[in-house]
Amino acid sequence: MSLEARDVSYRYDQKSWVFQQMNMQVQQGEVIGLWGPSGCGKTSLGRILAGYAEPVAGQVLLDGKPLPRTGVCPVQLVFQHPEKAVNPRWRMRRVLQEASVQDKQLLEALGIQQTWLDRRPSELSGGELQRFCVARALGAATRYVIADEMTTMLDAITQAQIWHTVMEVARQRDLGMLVISHDRDLLDRLCDRITPMLTT
Repeated sequence: MSLEARDVSYRYDQKSWVFQQMNMQVQQGEVIGLWGPSGCGKTSLGRILAGYAEPVAGQVLLDGKPLPRTGVCPVQLVFQHPEKAVNPRWRMRRVLQEASVQDKQLLEALGIQQTWLDRRPSELSGGELQRFCVARALGAATRYVIADEMTTMLDAITQAQIWHTVMEVARQRDLGMLVISHDRDLLDRLCDRITPMLTT
C-alpha cells in the first residue's frame, strides 16, 4: 500500500521547469519528510500528490492506480495558510461534516472548542482555523496526509500540541504521512526518513 510519484515533472505555464522526473513513495504507516529551501517545488509536489494539480509529465499512483476523482480523496493535504483551504461562507460545523469528521475525541485533542463550530472562518484566529483544517484532513476515509508547513505560522505551544495529536492518530490508524518543511530539525524529530528536494 503506497502513495507514489512516478517520474513527475512540473512547470508553470511554459516557464522553466520547477522539477523534472521526481520519484518518491510513501508507504502506509511511515512518516516521510520532504526537505528543501523555499522555491524548490515542495508545495507544488504536495499539491500534485493530493490531486490539486496535474503534473506536466509522469503520474501519481495510489496502490498502483490513479487517484480517485470522485468521493472523499484518501489523500488529504493540510495547507500552510488555512484561510485558503475553506469556504469562507460555511460555518465550521459544515466544514467538518463535509469531510465526515465526527470524532469528538479528535476535536478535543486538537483543542477545538464546541463554541467554535458555529463560527465562520473569518471569526477564528489563524491557529484556531488551522486546527479545523488538520481535523478535516484526518477524516475517516483518509489514508495519507500531506502536511505542507502546516504549523509554521503558529506559536511553539500550539505547534507541539498539533504535532503530538497528528502523530498519535497516524500511529493508531497506520496512516502514511508526507511532512513538507524547510525546518530540518522538525523533520529529524518526526520522520522515518527524509527526501531532499533541491532547486533545479
